[in-house]
Amino acid sequence: MKLSRYAFVFLMGFFLYAFIEVAGRGYTHWTMCITGGIVLAVIYTLSSRPATSLIRTCLLGTIAITAIEFAVGVFDNIIMGWQVWDYSDIPLNVLGQVCPLFSLLWFVLCIPAYFLCRKIARQLM
Repeated sequence: MKLSRYAFVFLMGFFLYAFIEVAGRGYTHWTMCITGGIVLAVIYTLSSRPATSLIRTCLLGTIAITAIEFAVGVFDNIIMGWQVWDYSDIPLNVLGQVCPLFSLLWFVLCIPAYFLCRKIARQLM
């Protein structure tokens, strides 16, 4: 049951992130869909712990998302040269792959993700 729960959460993150990105910038990349699935599974894991508050989940989620974004960015943009995104023009960026502005956005997106994951956990128990 646990594996099917994570598969469900992964697929939800896969499609929700793709929808958000297409709605926001008009396109997405397949690696970003996979990243969205992984990220929602991480937030699901964080939010499923009874003692984990919203703020703690958002902080840990932001750190995890930024780290995952950096790893995917290095692979997609630097190693493969796919140019999926480039934050080079945003202040305090790291290799053009992550920046504080988008980390703040990830914190904000963790809020609805937290409640979504808590609801999924209650429904699938």
